[in-house]
Order: sequence, then C-alpha cells, then structure tokens
Amino acid sequence: MINIEIQDCIKDIIGSQIAIGAIEAAVKVKESDPALTEEISLLSNKIAALYSLPEISKIDNIHAAREAYKGFGKDPSRYRVSSESLTRRIVKGNGLYKVNNIVDINNLISIYSSHSVCSYDMDKIDTEIYFTLGKEGESYRGIGKGQVNLSNMPVFEDSRGKFGSTTSDSTRAMITEGTRKLLMNIVSFNGDKNLEKYMSYSKDLLIKYAEGEILYTHVIK
Repeated sequence: MINIEIQDCIKDIIGSQIAIGAIEAAVKVKESDPALTEEISLLSNKIAALYSLPEISKIDNIHAAREAYKGFGKDPSRYRVSSESLTRRIVKGNGLYKVNNIVDINNLISIYSSHSVCSYDMDKIDTEIYFTLGKEGESYRGIGKGQVNLSNMPVFEDSRGKFGSTTSDSTRAMITEGTRKLLMNIVSFNGDKNLEKYMSYSKDLLIKYAEGEILYTHVIK
C-alpha cells in the first residue's frame, strides 16, 4: 500500500478543497480495445458538442483547479491542469492521443470528471509519497515534453524527488509495457464531491479493459 500525504503548503492555501482518490491495481498494459476507443470517442463527441473554448474554463472542476493554481502562484492559462488541456484538444477537434489502455483510461477518466488524473508505475515510486508544491528552480523532463517548470506547481514527490504533477508528469514513473502495478490518483481541487463515483468508474474500466485486479482504494484529504 502506498501512503499519500497532502502537505500543509497546499492545505494552508485551499484547505478542504483538496482531495485525492487513489486506486492501486495490478494491470496488464496493452493496446486499447476497440470498445475502449469507442467509449472515448462517444464522450469526446459529447464534450465537443457541449462546449466552446471560452466555456471550458468555467466547467466546475476545471474552474476550481484554475482558482487553486492562482492561489499557489501559478498562471493557469500558461500551465493548464491536464483535464483542461485534454478538453481543449477535444473542443479544437484534435482528439486525444492514443497511447495504451492505461493512459487512454487515465485520459477518459480525466475528461469524464474534469479532474487531473495521474497514473504511475508503482515499481518506480516509493511507498511514501507527498503532494506538495514545487520550489523555485525545480524542474523535470515531462512526458513528450522538455523540462517542466515546477515552481509553485502541485506535484507528487518521494525520496528520489518530484515525479508527477497535475499539469504534466515526468518520464520517471510513466506507464510502459513493463508496468504491472498501477497507482492512479484522481486529484480534485473541488473537494470530494462525486469522487467516489469517479473512482468507481475508474475501477470498472481497469477491470474491463486492463484485466485489472483492484488492490486498494482510498480517499486522501
């Protein structure tokens, strides 16, 4: 079991607005089934029909994340929470990247919930991790990106350093074909409202599309 602690530097700014739904599971990483691709496509089409670009920032959970980023001192229009970035891709007509079943499930949950969803290979992180704020001058190499500026960014950290954030995760703990055990964190900056529902959907998807065995779930506040 992985223990996640939300540090005071975050709680002091947004208090009870922070909640993390954590799911640990044994999984099989593979190419996404056509049925999963279809689920993503159906929801993407619905989102594209519902929203224009200016309306995305007003979606409740995305708006809450943007307000939290402002409180942390991070410009939410320059460093967008991942759920906003994914939703913007859909509304622009670009669709979501197809990577593998776990990453695709991760992104489906993110656009479904409008929360950032962060998935990590459990064998590449410690059992004690912290949700904290990055310090001035800190960075890491993001997945598919160059160096990500972590100053004032909400980040996950273990004894080896920062490895993930609600904007862009690092390559260190990324999901690969060799991943066998998964930590999936649904990060809410809008309290725990509907978090159990989003976690339940996540578990169903992991079981259905990744031969998932759910090992442990908990909500951290």
